[in-house]
Amino acid sequence: MQIINIHEAKTHLSRLLEQVAGGEEIVIAKAGKPVARLVPLEAAPKRRRLGLLKGKLTVPDDFDAPLTEDEQALFEGR
Repeated sequence: MQIINIHEAKTHLSRLLEQVAGGEEIVIAKAGKPVARLVPLEAAPKRRRLGLLKGKLTVPDDFDAPLTEDEQALFEGR
């Protein structure tokens, strides 16, 4: 992490932004005290498309039926 003063940040902003885009973090200081941090933005999450698998999957009628004793024992590790 690089620490630079405000004057240098104003003078070399384009270069600093390239460094940040490359993954670096830069701290900007005023009179030697950190006041801001330049960090790369996180990529925006992709929007999910609803209904993508519509008509491609089927759910059995007994999907939510209670488990048998044997199935319950296996599920619980008995």
